[in-house]
Amino acid sequence: MDRIYTAAVVGAGTGGGLSMAALQASPRFELVAVADTRPAALAAARERYPHIATYESHQALFAAQPTDVVCVSTWPPSHLEIARAALALPLAGILVEKPLADNARDGRAVLEAVQARGLPMATPHNLMVLPHAQEIVARVQAGEIGALRLIEIECDGWDIINAGIHWLHFCVMLAGDDRAEWVLAGVDKATRTFRDGMQVETMAVTYVQFASGLRVVMQTGDHVHVAEPGKSTLFRLVGSLGVIEFYAWEPRYRLLNAAHPQGALFEAPAGARSGHQRHLENLAAQMDRGQPDYAIAAASLVAL
Repeated sequence: MDRIYTAAVVGAGTGGGLSMAALQASPRFELVAVADTRPAALAAARERYPHIATYESHQALFAAQPTDVVCVSTWPPSHLEIARAALALPLAGILVEKPLADNARDGRAVLEAVQARGLPMATPHNLMVLPHAQEIVARVQAGEIGALRLIEIECDGWDIINAGIHWLHFCVMLAGDDRAEWVLAGVDKATRTFRDGMQVETMAVTYVQFASGLRVVMQTGDHVHVAEPGKSTLFRLVGSLGVIEFYAWEPRYRLLNAAHPQGALFEAPAGARSGHQRHLENLAAQMDRGQPDYAIAAASLVAL
């Protein structure tokens, strides 16, 4: 019989809510506690999960109720402090939300601290565990659109740190061993847009050049006109022999190449499990084996 791991979540906001729902749904975990500094967030968590204990700080949770797994799901500037405190516990594994921190230095410190413990780790970039995205990566790596030359991303209503980190992480994973050489970003903050307690851009363009010559052009912000009507996010992967277009989380994509000269639409099964549940169950498998896998977390640091 598979071991059931106890788990606590620090942060009951968007990311924490996804982790709590995933832990509750998974047969591999028992959700036992949550911590948040906001009374309203704790009240909402208690209403949804009446059996869990709630704490007003991560310090109080860690002192009173150590668990096998901690999910660090607060806003990014606090990840390093909370992850370090969690790593002082006798954990079996840890989840740290994306982005690992709000800057590369602290993100590297988070990853290195986990690696120093040799602890299994999850960083829930959910695009990487969805079947349609996995099919797209496989097709690109199999050469179905030739050499990858350009990745265009149009993302309306979101920003670099909340959504863009997912999109750039996907680009890093897609590029494989190709190395990002430099990044330019133009950011406009004309309006005061806040998400997850942080001020973010009104509009931005991010430009990345890889060693092979691959380019990434990502537009984010409040007023992005997405080329595909009715879509809020569009990816366009341009290769020397074809093009793939897809719409982030939607389980479908369009392929144009020599085998499909008019373009063909492919549907992938969405599955019942959420992205967070898939990542957490992958974490459980790492803990079962006693073999950490840092590939997704390391790519997240590169994206950051």
